[in-house]
Amino acid sequence: MKKTIISIFAAVIALSSCQSLDLVSTYQVASSNVWGKATLARQAVNGIYNEFYTRSSTTVNEDNWNVMYEAYSSVMDTDKNWYENQKVCYGNGTPSSGTFSEMYKYYYTFVFRANDAITHIDQVPDMDASEKAKLKAEAKFLRAYGYMNLNVLYRGVPLYLEYIEDASKANRPRSTENEVWEAIIKDLTDCVEEEALPDRYLAGSQDYGRVSRGVALAYRGQAYQWMAARSGEDPRHYIELALADYEALEGLGYALYTGDGANSFKTLLKPANEQCDEMIFAIRCTQTPGMGNPRAVLFGNRDTGVTSGAWNNYIPNPAYVESFENADGSKFDWEDYLPGWNDMTPEQRSVFFLRNEMTDNEKADMTEYGADMSRYQSKSNESRIQAAYDNRDPRLKMAIITPYSVYHGGIAGVAYDFTLRWPYRADTKEPRDVRTDTNSMYYYLWRKYVPEGLENTIRWVYEQDNILCRYAEILLRRAECLNELDRTDEAVALVNMVRSRAGHILLNTNSYTTVAGKDDMRERIRNEFYWELGGEDSMYFNELRWGVWLDRKFRDRSSGNVGEMNSNGLMQIWGSKTYTWYALGDYVEAWPIPAKEREMNPSLTQNPGWND
Repeated sequence: MKKTIISIFAAVIALSSCQSLDLVSTYQVASSNVWGKATLARQAVNGIYNEFYTRSSTTVNEDNWNVMYEAYSSVMDTDKNWYENQKVCYGNGTPSSGTFSEMYKYYYTFVFRANDAITHIDQVPDMDASEKAKLKAEAKFLRAYGYMNLNVLYRGVPLYLEYIEDASKANRPRSTENEVWEAIIKDLTDCVEEEALPDRYLAGSQDYGRVSRGVALAYRGQAYQWMAARSGEDPRHYIELALADYEALEGLGYALYTGDGANSFKTLLKPANEQCDEMIFAIRCTQTPGMGNPRAVLFGNRDTGVTSGAWNNYIPNPAYVESFENADGSKFDWEDYLPGWNDMTPEQRSVFFLRNEMTDNEKADMTEYGADMSRYQSKSNESRIQAAYDNRDPRLKMAIITPYSVYHGGIAGVAYDFTLRWPYRADTKEPRDVRTDTNSMYYYLWRKYVPEGLENTIRWVYEQDNILCRYAEILLRRAECLNELDRTDEAVALVNMVRSRAGHILLNTNSYTTVAGKDDMRERIRNEFYWELGGEDSMYFNELRWGVWLDRKFRDRSSGNVGEMNSNGLMQIWGSKTYTWYALGDYVEAWPIPAKEREMNPSLTQNPGWND
């Protein structure tokens, strides 16, 4: 079915400003005329949505500010060509860094485009009241979306809730973090209560991807959870409000996708299922330059069947992979599969990952590298390491290409099966090893969002929608709320729905899965977030909300060890580091107010710890 997607705003309307923030909207036609005709007014609202493509388009995917949020989390790291761009992780960030100013500008563009529409939509003469109310509600959601991201990153920013015609007057001081959350909740409440907004858009609707009441409920629940975590007040009130919003979504018909049986978790992220009942809010993608899902390339590998292959810029962290439970719900431990693992250096452990029947030259190279070749098994090395991945939570191998597992890709328009082996030999002839941009290193690779076979043959135009919120996350958020309200048994039931869809053992089934109270359940729920949502751009904000980001991102937890701070980073599967992340201090949990913005608006105060 040919997609109907949001029209491209830039074809009719261009927003520009000499200021850092896009405070003033200037149009190819006079501003008064935009709000004097319904067709132009609709396109103006569409233009707010188009900001989603700015962070997804091929024109900016290499910009230093445009790193996926998930790469700031403990789930994954970026390859060595990109890692210096993550200023809060690399340790070289200052308020003058482009990362901070560009992200600040990006989300304020949502705000000021939305303010223009909210202020002027009522004066459109040839539009009925119901459509005006609907478009105004959509703009309020998109304003709230911009402020949610700003508030998480910068923790208190100036509030502009009306159209600013003169950019020189956009000089307000920062509102408090709580004041911004309250404004966000007000906008989202207006959306929830707006009768002109539909409850949700069903698959096939020409308006699929636009804001609905369901979308507003999902995000208002998240805002309440942030208030519970950050307001300094008794969190119980906000948790109850969040829970009510999440529970209301069930009545709107959202549900886990189970249409492919035991394989549903994997095929959920395929174009055929992008409008299933699990999807709440997503960026519509299509096979059009600038409107495709870039993760197909950035998560892929050189054997991903697109022109010239993909890049594997984002690499799963070993500690994340090791966190996935065994099939019986017990914690994974390398010692159970490879006795002596913990007493070996990472280089010595590399022996376990070597391919069968290596050549003499390959053996010599690995001996020089430091592999303990006394443990090498020429005929069974591959099957020995495979066993460590086969008996695990099924989501592991559905999300990650693990050692000696098969990836169905393609080269030059022909589909083949490739296997992730080490050392790499060739992908152009049998037995075909997976080739990467990092062939001198042995990293885990993503399956999530990565096309298979000849599913997608042109770079940057993969049509799988970029998911922003799906129902599995809402179930886990409901479970969080229930557990914090001392309703742990009800929380278990929701988590089991998610585990059941993946084919994983249910909680309270055996001694390993038996929940030992509220605190234990809290950790189990958080783990479920990682296993279910890892790679989907959710976990950085969750780690910040839980207050665990510094510990998770900067402390090496791989191989069953908990290292010192500033010991984590990009590493090969067996733990050898390519680089290490460095936190300047606890204050990096909040991003700095950009120096450029403070020059233009002296009333802006700086976040503690950051010096201009």
